[in-house]
Amino acid sequence: MKIIKKTLIFLVVLILFIVAAGWLYSKTLHPVYNGEIKIKNTTEDVTIYFDEIGVPHINAKNQRDAYIALGYVHAQDRLWQMELTRRIAAGRLSEIFGKELLKIDRFFSGLGIEEAAEKTIENLDKTAQPYLLTEAYLDGVNQFIKSGNTPLEFILLGLDKEEYDIKDVYNVFGYMSFSFAVAHKTDPLLTEIKQKLGTSYLNELLSASGENLTINKTSIPKEINATLSRSVADIMNNLPVSSFIGSNSWVIAPEKTKNGKVIFANDPHIAFSQPSVWYQNHIKTPNFEIYGFNIALMPFPLLGHNKEYAYGLTMLANDDLNFYIEENNPKNALEYKTPNGFEEYKILEKTLRIKDEPDTTFFVKVSKHGPVMNGLIEHVIDERPIAMSWIYTQLPNEMLSVAHGISHAKSLSNFKRSVAKIHAPGLNVMYGDAKDNIAWFSSAKLYQLRDSLSSKTYLNGASGTDEIIEYLPFEENPQSINPNWKYVYSANNQPDSVRGKLYPGYYQPQDRAKRITELLDQKNDFTKEDVTAMTYDVKSSTVSDISKALLKNIDQNLLTTEEKRVFSVLENWDGNYLKNSVGPTIYNRFLYLFLMATYADELGISFELFLNSQLQDQVVPAQINRVNSVWWDNIATKDVLETRTDIIQTSFKESTAFLQNQLGDNIEEWTWNRVLSIEHEHAIGKAGGLLRKFFNVGPFETIGGNEVINNQIFKLDSTGYYKVTAGPSTRRVIDFSDVENSSAILPTGQSGNVFSPFYKDQTQQFLNGEFVKMKLNQAEIEQSKNVLLLKAEK
Repeated sequence: MKIIKKTLIFLVVLILFIVAAGWLYSKTLHPVYNGEIKIKNTTEDVTIYFDEIGVPHINAKNQRDAYIALGYVHAQDRLWQMELTRRIAAGRLSEIFGKELLKIDRFFSGLGIEEAAEKTIENLDKTAQPYLLTEAYLDGVNQFIKSGNTPLEFILLGLDKEEYDIKDVYNVFGYMSFSFAVAHKTDPLLTEIKQKLGTSYLNELLSASGENLTINKTSIPKEINATLSRSVADIMNNLPVSSFIGSNSWVIAPEKTKNGKVIFANDPHIAFSQPSVWYQNHIKTPNFEIYGFNIALMPFPLLGHNKEYAYGLTMLANDDLNFYIEENNPKNALEYKTPNGFEEYKILEKTLRIKDEPDTTFFVKVSKHGPVMNGLIEHVIDERPIAMSWIYTQLPNEMLSVAHGISHAKSLSNFKRSVAKIHAPGLNVMYGDAKDNIAWFSSAKLYQLRDSLSSKTYLNGASGTDEIIEYLPFEENPQSINPNWKYVYSANNQPDSVRGKLYPGYYQPQDRAKRITELLDQKNDFTKEDVTAMTYDVKSSTVSDISKALLKNIDQNLLTTEEKRVFSVLENWDGNYLKNSVGPTIYNRFLYLFLMATYADELGISFELFLNSQLQDQVVPAQINRVNSVWWDNIATKDVLETRTDIIQTSFKESTAFLQNQLGDNIEEWTWNRVLSIEHEHAIGKAGGLLRKFFNVGPFETIGGNEVINNQIFKLDSTGYYKVTAGPSTRRVIDFSDVENSSAILPTGQSGNVFSPFYKDQTQQFLNGEFVKMKLNQAEIEQSKNVLLLKAEK
């Protein structure tokens, strides 16, 4: 008995020792928010006040010292995120995670991002402020790498820390730009639909009318493989960092606000991850101040404000990426046809390192249009060389100057000159200031092709007739300064016409834009509280109409008693995506089965690519209102010609049966919170088990849904459960009548260090639609409990 007792005591002591040792070790991994740290290359000491949510308020005597400090604290909280993000465009993820990510590395390393970065850096003005301050920022990052605590992720993966240079910054620009692009997921699919199904099918997807169409039941169309689109979609869906998706923003002029000053709102929509994408910071020197939101390795904020002006972004969604079919020389596959004869492909040799595996080398063919995709993506079923022409790598890159310029603007006209330099990705840049100006600029290098040529299917690379004819001057881009309706807005919707035509792109449907204007038109005395409430709005401006259009095609005499009850709930749904709403549960299952019945028979394995796409969102309202359509018929049924009524009636009955089986017979219990959830996944937490619980944040119930202002983006699929994958990456509201009390929120927290108290401290407030103050008042800032002094080494 004594032996057992002694053994138990020993085990308890051992466990306590291990726990204590683990706790003490973890303390060495914590960020440092208090005390003094010696820093090199600054001329003076820098004082950093960390507020209650971990935002560093950097007080320096000059900007160079401030940006060194920013680099240091940004790396302290987000080094792991920086490391992942810089590796994507360079094709270096396999070095960390192994051969499973080799297809991602192969794809991105062949896009030409690194080569474009090298060319841009070579031509930079090394004496200009954007370059000098970027170098100062990188100096701060690298000083942390040498002397700061190593993040846990590096230790778990056995990853050595490497210093950063300006090429890494441009690699981040390149990845961000590509994640905005949509054409790579859509153009190959549309091309194949046109080739294998015919122009009638394509035209209806592009919203042309279908009338008196003849359905051929005697032959089954060839399978739509769309391997290029499906492969790229798979790559983008499996990236370990956030993809950029869409956004909301609106700026209200003084005439429509209660206090007679501009109110600015912006919530960029980005894939949810842990850590979240933005790093908040506040820099103040004797002659400069900005409160910014920075992405990893970006010295200058893409979202920002001070007491004079505010700015933010949404995705423009213009078409800045085209595919060209090249024609090889039949006698020499290393040459391709041009109007001036055959030219040689440029051949790039690429070597990728793989964890625990030998290096792999491959070659990329590059035509005048860009890299040939057949060699970058496995299993592309197309013998024709398909080259990707992307504005980002084709034209000079001034994005570093843009980012510096918008964060250092002295006036609206000065700000406009900076955004005019944006070439890709296309951005809606939103602006408001203390002098009562509001503005919206669609900023991108827009171009013109010959009349009647669509950029949404493959172009002819050999003929010379499908080339870009002209790049438009910035003044012809859609834009608005101080309009007489007293507000500007953007929700990735189709912008104004250019040269008398709607500019082609991959715009989101009108839902969010319509809802924003509905709310803004209701009154002329907006307050900050009104605007913060708007950012959390979950009522759709269109789904009630879509539901009713679907229900009109249902014969209620053919419904059971339970189906009639479901019909009534959906008919009376007001479009709100609240936790206790039943309407969204019914609607989204009904919509999925409707889409399946309409499109899956023709699209086959590519249906999943069409589903949840911008293309699907755009086509649904038009398709429901078509009496005649080539898509209604199920090509698998030989003796029946299905109609719109057949498709919708069957989909409704099947959706009711599915929900009864999934959620029970009591319709009142089919509430939205039972099927919708959100979890912020960490790249290591995706492995599951204890790592998931340790690194991930969530899961949680939430409100919202696709294409409402509080855009909680999920994918329709066969499961009937909806996991939110993206949404507001921050919500910001700046009221120039009380700018020191402007507000923001992050989805989880400021820090990416799992041991930081700021790792997930904002999560519940974000879910509740609450905000925290973005502090600008110096006296209030200096009351911070956490103060870090970066002591200049003399």
